[in-house]
Amino acid sequence: MIEPTTSPELAPDLAPGPLAGVRVVELATVLMAPMACQILGDLGADVIKVEGAGGDHSRVMGGGPHPELSGVALNLHRNKRSVQLDLGRADGRTALGRILDTADVMITNFRPRALRKLGLDHETVSAQRPDLVYCEAHGFSLESGDADLPAYDDIIQAATGLPSLSRAATETVNYLPTTIADKVAGLTITYSVLAALFHRARTGEGQRIEVPMFESVLAFTLAEHLSRAAVPGGKAGYIRLLNLHRRPHRTKDGYVALLPYNDKSWHDLYHAVGHADELDDPWFRNRLENPGPVYASLGRILLERTSAEWLQLAEELGIPAGPVPELDEIVADPAHHRGLLSEHEHPVVGAYRQIAPPVRFARTAAGVRRHAPLLGQDTEDVLAEVGLTPDEIEELLAGGAATGR
Repeated sequence: MIEPTTSPELAPDLAPGPLAGVRVVELATVLMAPMACQILGDLGADVIKVEGAGGDHSRVMGGGPHPELSGVALNLHRNKRSVQLDLGRADGRTALGRILDTADVMITNFRPRALRKLGLDHETVSAQRPDLVYCEAHGFSLESGDADLPAYDDIIQAATGLPSLSRAATETVNYLPTTIADKVAGLTITYSVLAALFHRARTGEGQRIEVPMFESVLAFTLAEHLSRAAVPGGKAGYIRLLNLHRRPHRTKDGYVALLPYNDKSWHDLYHAVGHADELDDPWFRNRLENPGPVYASLGRILLERTSAEWLQLAEELGIPAGPVPELDEIVADPAHHRGLLSEHEHPVVGAYRQIAPPVRFARTAAGVRRHAPLLGQDTEDVLAEVGLTPDEIEELLAGGAATGR
């Protein structure tokens, strides 16, 4: 364990996080594993992000205010320190080894073939550090033989049936408009690493963790959509969710999300708005098996009043309901984002919106202690911290095995 590090100029009053003293080495790109490391950093871990020439692609993903800090990267790489090493060189790999000697966790989404070539596979690394928690994430499991295949979010969404759910629900074959596969896998990495750290705290043993995106996302999807297929011969798909009319409905002046969820809610609503006669229709009584007609009926009824009127009535009747703001409205209005976003001053970029950790701890603190670093911003500091002398660091920099700022 190491001494916790903080960035006093950013969060001087923030209590140490629950992972204070844990060091994580991130050898990862794009979103899946970097997201997991961001969460661990929010929880107080010292995350050292090791990058090669050009840096992680997420530094430019989606565009943003700086060539090395996209809007995505400003939050994805907070609470991290960036070390730039050329792992194609033996001295670059040796420098990484010195960093790993001080680490508790290594997280990577490099392909297995690349890890073996670099001598960073679990067998090699664990020979030196048997107590290290070593987590590798791939598109597909090693057992499948496909772990070296490129597997971006779209590929995993397709393989796990998400476009087929879109077709069943909307009659169009689409990907979900969010990188759901990367993020689900990132969360899976996070809880797996935490469990392995708990095991290590009790036993002193490190271990290898494999997180395949495919299995992570399919398990996530099947939680409700395995449905009747849980019994052989049954059909997969949770009926209520695969309905064309399950969506925010139009009102006189916009949209509203309104969900009568049980018999009482449906009856109270239809009586209140003068449509109680529809409750006797066969399609209403059969709504659990065939929810389409009742959702279509609800859609027609909601056109009769304004969004504000429906929200007020829903509150009076105790029926779940809410507005349907645009994403830009949510980002701009604290009433919509409920304090999740706040504005901070990055030393290079200037003002930016920071996404707060979505959890609250009573005794320890999750929070942002460091702004996202530029590529290689912390190379010299980290190398000195792990025991390299000034001459050794200068030699790495001069030879191109390491790059600093």
